[in-house]
Amino acid sequence: MPKIYIFSGLGVDQRVFDKMNFDGFNVEFIDWILPLKSETIENYATRISQRIIEKDVFLIGLSFGGMMAVEVAKIIPVKKVILIASAKTKFELPLMYRIAGKIRLHMIIPSVIFKWSNFLSRWIFGIQTKEEKVLFKNILKDTDDRFLRWAINEIVCWKNIEQPSNYVHIHGAKDLVLPFHNCKVDHLIKNGGHFMTVNKAKEIEQIIRLEI
Repeated sequence: MPKIYIFSGLGVDQRVFDKMNFDGFNVEFIDWILPLKSETIENYATRISQRIIEKDVFLIGLSFGGMMAVEVAKIIPVKKVILIASAKTKFELPLMYRIAGKIRLHMIIPSVIFKWSNFLSRWIFGIQTKEEKVLFKNILKDTDDRFLRWAINEIVCWKNIEQPSNYVHIHGAKDLVLPFHNCKVDHLIKNGGHFMTVNKAKEIEQIIRLEI
């Protein structure tokens, strides 16, 4: 039975995978740990990779979790990295994110702004139904402020230029958080947004089963 470790997105937990059926797989979700003071994403990946005890496993990473999976794959041997709505290198991040990181623009924005659930944030994430609005609001509310601030800094300042040796990249055609035209994509989900593990779950599940 294939062993799969899943890294959820920034501030997001396994609830966004609830609509997927992982029967036939040995799945374990990696819970985020609090970063140490001034810790880099590389050092964080080293610490969190210690939770993976098997060899040659599959890693699935959603959004920021995909970036973390890329970093973990540099440290331990893995069979395949499956990225969902994520980036493999810093060059696949929007240019404005990288500029914000260089000029430290994100440091002057209060963390509370990133936790607002409003019309704009729901539109950007591709939230479609009342159920998704509730889930999105609860996820933002439950996100640890310190982890959020740290992760945003690591995203916009990400230095990685090394792609995993064996990867599959799944992306949404309407992702406004990480637009797909910046990325080399293997599977493009029609009308998929950044919340597509919820509202395009079955389509993504089929791809995962195909690739594993």
